[in-house]
Amino acid sequence: MGKRVSYPVEVKLKAIEMRLAGVPVKEVMEALQIRNHTQLKTWMRWHRNGESYRLAQPVGQTYTHQKGPHSQDTPSKLQAENRYLKQQIEVLKKYKELEREWYQKLY
Repeated sequence: MGKRVSYPVEVKLKAIEMRLAGVPVKEVMEALQIRNHTQLKTWMRWHRNGESYRLAQPVGQTYTHQKGPHSQDTPSKLQAENRYLKQQIEVLKKYKELEREWYQKLY
C-alpha cells in the first residue's frame, strides 16, 4: 500500500484557487507537486459543497462538522500541530530549491 501524503491547507487552497481560475489539472498537480488527481477532485468537491472545514482535517481522520479537531485531546492536538509544522518546513524547502534552480537558470 502506498504512503499517505498530507498537504498543508495553503496548498489545498492554492490548488482550488488555480482550478477556479481555469488552470488545467495537470498543471496544478505539477506546480504544487500533488501526486493524485483524485485528491484535487476531492478538494474541489468539498469546496463546491461548502465543506471547506474538511481541508484542515488530518490524513486518515474524519470527523463530523462542528465536532472538528477541537474535540481532540491535547497529545493529539500537539501531534497534529507537529505534523503541520513539519509539512510547512518541507514546503519551504521545496520552494527554496525551486528558487535556487530558477536563479541558476538565469545566471
